[in-house]
Amino acid sequence: MSVYETDVPGVGRKFELELRGGARVVVVVHHDGRCELYYRENDESDGRKILDLTSDEANKLGSILEGAYFESVDLDALTVPLGDAIIEWVDVPSDSPLVGTALGESGVRSETGVSVIAIQRDGETVSNPDPGFEVEAGDLLVAIGTREEQTALRNLVEGN
Repeated sequence: MSVYETDVPGVGRKFELELRGGARVVVVVHHDGRCELYYRENDESDGRKILDLTSDEANKLGSILEGAYFESVDLDALTVPLGDAIIEWVDVPSDSPLVGTALGESGVRSETGVSVIAIQRDGETVSNPDPGFEVEAGDLLVAIGTREEQTALRNLVEGN
């Protein structure tokens, strides 16, 4: 992961953070403290503006991202009452092989070992969905399982 810094004369400073897969987050910090955030899919794409923040908003967001409000923990050292199991939320993209498939026929449990304990769709939550519940693009699967099982679920959802 690389960060590139560039002076922008008369404006301020530009930072580009390289993400997985070649995408980038671009942050332009103006002399007055205002910040603009852009997202670029790749080097050839034009960035699309995500946020335009005042100085105070940018400082607050920076504090949150830095962990001043919630400090993340080393997951390998974390102990929880679920043993090795963790709960994760997995987005179902439109090109997922699970779209249009009933949960019971999707192979989620048999192939990955996770249990889907809820599905969030359009602001609604379906707890303990039955095996006939059909997965749709944009669903958010709430699943419980080990880290390895969660990785297997993500791979299944992404078609890997």
